[in-house]
Amino acid sequence: MEIVPSTFLALAAVLLMVIRGPYGSIAVFFALTPFGAAAAFNLPAVGGATISVTDLAALTLLALVLLMPEGPSRLVGSMRAFQPGFWLLLLALCCVVAALFLPRLFAGETEVFGIARKDNTTGIVSRPLRPGTGNITQLFRMTLGFITFYALATLLRRRPEHGLVIGALSIATVIHFTLGWLDVATYAIGMSELLDPIRTANYAMLVDVRMAGLKRMIGGFPEASAFGYYTLGLFGFWLQYWLASPGSKRGAWMLAASTLVLLRSTSSAAYVAAIAFGMSFALFLLVANLRRTAERRSVSIAAVLGLLVWVGALGLIAAYQLVDPVTTYLDRALFDKLETSSGVERMSWNAQAWVNFTETRYMGAGLGSMRASNWLLACLGSIGIIGTGVFLAFLISIVRLPAPPDPAERVATIRGLKAGCAALFVSALLTTATPDLGKVFFALAGLAAGLSRGAVVESLPRLRR
Repeated sequence: MEIVPSTFLALAAVLLMVIRGPYGSIAVFFALTPFGAAAAFNLPAVGGATISVTDLAALTLLALVLLMPEGPSRLVGSMRAFQPGFWLLLLALCCVVAALFLPRLFAGETEVFGIARKDNTTGIVSRPLRPGTGNITQLFRMTLGFITFYALATLLRRRPEHGLVIGALSIATVIHFTLGWLDVATYAIGMSELLDPIRTANYAMLVDVRMAGLKRMIGGFPEASAFGYYTLGLFGFWLQYWLASPGSKRGAWMLAASTLVLLRSTSSAAYVAAIAFGMSFALFLLVANLRRTAERRSVSIAAVLGLLVWVGALGLIAAYQLVDPVTTYLDRALFDKLETSSGVERMSWNAQAWVNFTETRYMGAGLGSMRASNWLLACLGSIGIIGTGVFLAFLISIVRLPAPPDPAERVATIRGLKAGCAALFVSALLTTATPDLGKVFFALAGLAAGLSRGAVVESLPRLRR
């Protein structure tokens, strides 16, 4: 085990979580999520694997829940039949089978794209399917997401206080915003090494990458795409929360902060995902308003947003045609992306993932055995049609979570959490290499599930009366 500077950050966070207790730990956990490149410690003997500060925080959160009075039974209660926790439990079983047995069952029967790690760098190589450390590490990553979901769902189901959620996500947004601009500022003055103590994970740190003359913002993450993915989840949450909470100054400020760093991230994946999410979100609002009488505020917001999008599109088209730096930047970030060697390589990953799916009789090559550049193909190629079907059932159950109408701010919070999950899922559909949607996705989903179920249970006595 390798001790690194951020180990002390992880230990301090764990101590603070123990002092604050389970509910106070929610804010601490989310405060750590922007530190995506910070390791609690590295494991050179296990293929250079990294245990991040958020990994340790997730395990601590689970331990605190289990140590609560009747904690284990409450945790099991989050697995109620046909609720999100139930589908997630089935998915966990599928992942265990896929990681431990499928690579052995289909060993040598198909070629896979897997990770080769050497000298703190990673590369993707094609090789015959066989069991490896990737199966265990990917199962561990997925398990961390599962326990994050169950811990947060259990806490919020018991105490459906939306203030806990808003406070935690506000802290995460402020820290993420600050780290993003610190990254840009320290690079501009030639002192980017100031952030080295929080860039200790055993990943390739793309600190000095530029795009069209701009330094790519990575904040507390190892690369711009990971920074953009996390930002998109915050953006989706605050967008929906602001729309559903008239007069919320906090929602407006947090939305502005997340939008600013999303635009500055220079992540092409985040840009495309934001456009796809924005179009889907607008379509959803349109359909929802057609099904009921639209409020004047909703109509006004839709009209203003439509006008801004139209004017912005015209301005962007004009700038692309007339201003050379804008033309260069957009070509580099979006339009020429698929023609690069990276784009061609990722398309080959997707093609091979489909081959893995068919050559393993639709059962998958095993969790952690292969990579793609699309969440759906990564699922099909890894955990097969059964595991993918269960995963989709889990996602649908999150979308269908009810939100009792009182109080209105709690309804806005539940809707915001679902929107954050949707934004991350859209991004994953475009670029994610494995079935793992990340701890932040499962954290948002867990908060939504717990808050929704707690609100429903809380409303039952009133309905009976």
